[in-house]
Amino acid sequence: MSVPPDETLLPRLRAGDDDAFALVLDAWSAGMLRLARVYVSTPESAAEVVQETWLAVIAGLDGFAGRSSLRTWVYRILINTAKRRGGRESRTVPLSSLGPTVDPAAFAGPGEPFSGHWRELPAPWPTPEQHTLSAEVRDRIATALAGLPERQRAVLVLRDVQGHTSAEVCAILELSAANQRVLLHRARAAVRAELATYFAAAGEGRPR
Repeated sequence: MSVPPDETLLPRLRAGDDDAFALVLDAWSAGMLRLARVYVSTPESAAEVVQETWLAVIAGLDGFAGRSSLRTWVYRILINTAKRRGGRESRTVPLSSLGPTVDPAAFAGPGEPFSGHWRELPAPWPTPEQHTLSAEVRDRIATALAGLPERQRAVLVLRDVQGHTSAEVCAILELSAANQRVLLHRARAAVRAELATYFAAAGEGRPR
């Protein structure tokens, strides 16, 4: 069952409608868990963040002013809760992906023919029909995600894993549209680079 619009859902939640709470819990908790994991060090800690968030939502419903969507408000509470817990865990974020997302030498420079284009096309990725996503590929993606700076990872999870629109991500993370685009580009490029390395190596190992 889909979540009803805020003007229908909010009065039900404020009235203590158990069915309405069950509906949003089922619809949003999985995505909240993935987003919480961006900020904390273990799945167990992320689950506790989600539980704390729902308790805060229940306590704060009467004070919700409606300046954003209800889901955006819930996600902001989640992020603040996760950041506080992450700070207590003294979680560090690797800085390895703060440099260029793709080696500039891979592209033709100014004055060269086809400036800005690939000097040599990267190894093609297999199509879904050619290559079933293996556990090793999923591990590569997880490694790439773990190495992203916090905000890049949050944007990528919200956009590409959970399917939020650009406007929703900007509202949830309080980003400008331009900043959201840059963070998403860098995150996607880092993941792509990790997978491109894997697929290129896999191609070299296949019989010709």
